[in-house]
Amino acid sequence: MPQKKRTKIKGVIPLIALLSLFLFQIVLVRAADTTTFDSILKPIQAVYDLVKYSVTIVAGLIMLFAGITYITSGSEPGKREKAKNMVMYVLIGLAVIWAAPFLVKLVLGS
Repeated sequence: MPQKKRTKIKGVIPLIALLSLFLFQIVLVRAADTTTFDSILKPIQAVYDLVKYSVTIVAGLIMLFAGITYITSGSEPGKREKAKNMVMYVLIGLAVIWAAPFLVKLVLGS
């Protein structure tokens, strides 16, 4: 498989994973009544919160690394661009993971 195709596939896999988690939440909401839904949602919400806060800590470390890379890049535009991209992707990832519950509530209208 050519390198370009592998890169495209690697970029699509996280998107598919996030979409499937989003759809899983919607299915749970539609399928259960309130008491059953609350009992199902409690452990899922605990896992989601753990992942969300863990990812936020890792994102902070990556942002720190990107800042150090940017500062130490000197006159190397490749390093500077890499650091900028890291910051952009971290911010997009954080926005997605923190906005997911709000999007679910918006779609379901609850």
